[in-house]
Amino acid sequence: MTRIGVPRSAVNRTVDATKDEADVVLGLALLLAGVAGGNADAAARLRERGIVTVRQVADLPESALMSIVGPAAGRHLHALAHNRDPRRVRVGRRRRSIGTQRALGRGRRSHEELDTVLVALVDRLARRLRAAERVCRTVVLRLRFSDFSRATRSHTLLEATARTEPILATARGLLAAATPLIDRQGLTLMGVAFTNLEDAGAIQLALPLERERAHAIDRTIDVVRERFGAEAITRAVLVGRDIGPTVPLLPD
Repeated sequence: MTRIGVPRSAVNRTVDATKDEADVVLGLALLLAGVAGGNADAAARLRERGIVTVRQVADLPESALMSIVGPAAGRHLHALAHNRDPRRVRVGRRRRSIGTQRALGRGRRSHEELDTVLVALVDRLARRLRAAERVCRTVVLRLRFSDFSRATRSHTLLEATARTEPILATARGLLAAATPLIDRQGLTLMGVAFTNLEDAGAIQLALPLERERAHAIDRTIDVVRERFGAEAITRAVLVGRDIGPTVPLLPD
């Protein structure tokens, strides 16, 4: 048996399927996810009639589908099941957020150790941001506690930036605000994300107009790392520290 988690916008539950049926059940979930309106109700109506695969949807007349899930959703679902999709494929759209995280294990860590982990995450992510010539408006801190509960904290900057210092200061503020919760519940994972990304050349300069000077340190560090390796230069707080593994990444 295979356990399949399907999108919340589609079936919103886990279903049991044999290995041979797994692909078609997942296919129906993805098909429903493409129908406008979220359609948890549509998925439930189909399940009530024993319809759990794309093949079963394709075998139904369009009028039957319309009577089950409604006129608009029925027509659209029937078309998708027969590989007819009039929606244009949009290419070249850049991602709106990037993120990274690190598992910390179940042992207690000091505030200094958590700050070191945060610095490493922000430093790594800010370098990606500059390499992609993007800037971010919102900094997000994601936490997972010892009881597997989670919390998310975010702050939107007054000005979009790719500079490490203001981003790090914001992330440290989010971590400080969450410290009482961390002390009570322990921390097993920390993640950082930058959202509301924009192209660096498309933002309006803010006063005072000292952007080039402010970026000089970050740009110099990036050049050194690109030429001599990521470990050629680092922040003092990270010297001799385990900053976790890095993995290959798709272009940002």
